[in-house]
Amino acid sequence: MRNRVICGTAFHTPARGKLEILEGVLISVDGDGRIAEILSPKSPDFAEAKARAEAEGRLLQLPANQVLLPGLVDLHIHAPQWPQLGKALDVPLEVWLQKHTFPLEARYSDLAFAREIYADLVAGLLANGTTTAVYFATIHMEASLALAETCLEKGQRAFVGKVAMDDPDQCPDFYRDSDAATAVDEMRRFIDAVRELSSTDDPLVRPVITPRFIPSCTDELLQGLGKLAAETGCLIQTHCSESDWEKDFVGSRFGKTDTEVLADFGLLREHTILAHSNFVTDGDLDLIRERGAAVAHCPLSNIYFANAVFPLRAALDRNVRVGLGTDISGGHSPSILDGCRHALMAARARQGGVDPALAPAERGIVHSQITVAEAFWLATAGGGEALGLKVGRFEQGYQFDALLIDQDASGSNIRTWPELDTPEDVFQKIVLNAMRTNIKRIWVGGDYVGRSD
Repeated sequence: MRNRVICGTAFHTPARGKLEILEGVLISVDGDGRIAEILSPKSPDFAEAKARAEAEGRLLQLPANQVLLPGLVDLHIHAPQWPQLGKALDVPLEVWLQKHTFPLEARYSDLAFAREIYADLVAGLLANGTTTAVYFATIHMEASLALAETCLEKGQRAFVGKVAMDDPDQCPDFYRDSDAATAVDEMRRFIDAVRELSSTDDPLVRPVITPRFIPSCTDELLQGLGKLAAETGCLIQTHCSESDWEKDFVGSRFGKTDTEVLADFGLLREHTILAHSNFVTDGDLDLIRERGAAVAHCPLSNIYFANAVFPLRAALDRNVRVGLGTDISGGHSPSILDGCRHALMAARARQGGVDPALAPAERGIVHSQITVAEAFWLATAGGGEALGLKVGRFEQGYQFDALLIDQDASGSNIRTWPELDTPEDVFQKIVLNAMRTNIKRIWVGGDYVGRSD
């Protein structure tokens, strides 16, 4: 779609909770893949601009049953766990890691195996509408770099992190960094290697410093990665206050919360992505906001491993940056649209409560629910803001990362009736009912990168 013009209707949420419906607009995409101009049908230049684009063969006219959505942003994915999707979700987190996950991730020392899995993963996530992805890879340099190369080859905007984990008391001998100094040195070399993949000021694929989580890292490693972040300006991702076990482990070791410990080591910075954060305190939320960090809310995997519901409404009301994550494979759905639905359900459960033996007034936490527009904002513009990227909105200067949604695709669950449904109703039905098969085209930075089938 570079140097092209689309005419049709687009839905986006440019601000939290604010749905904007762009009916019948012209969206012009420049040669750099950014939105150059959006003209409404009421603009005096609309007819001339549309006729000119059509005459030049640059116009894509959408039929009435197709609409545009911004591309989806997934802030938390464990790329090597793709083969584990939907498996082993019946055990506690610490057992899941040691028995199932670490042995699988250790296999990525085999570069051929890694390339096969990562090619399937990236293609699958693009087909589900994930145009921006934030990946944990493994401890292996070559395989992690192969993931970055795969994202670049297939056209997915991505942050890729080589995982750092060196504590022999928490990491198995067959799967850990040999020591902190080696882990920091390899992270530095990984950052340089990913940055060498692109010479532009706005690369499609970027490195991200990735301490797995506090329990898997020695103090020396955490300190070294904090210094590396300050030196390189590289973004950071890690897990934070995910489960009772993890929270209690950090509290016993440091006498502080995860958030406070990360701040002490220089790892809580602008656009640090904190996965989960279910057990954060009010003080933690304030600290996250003050440092400009963000939370990757993973409502589905939290059901399986957290035994708690992230205080989403409290975080939003404190103006903490928040986006959504699938947490593949702790979450068994690769769809961020499913993530919207799970976020709505989790917030409702937090507000309504889950124990019917309690009186209604005692059962839940008031003012916890969110709206559909807020959920979609988390999946698009909210995720973009968490990363400091101009994605997730249809606005001049933003990247044209977009999905073409066909409401009448074969097997579609989207059902609308013009005499019954407002445009706002259509938006809600798309967010709550669209499937992979409804995504007919996907663009990243103005480049066509495929379709769902």
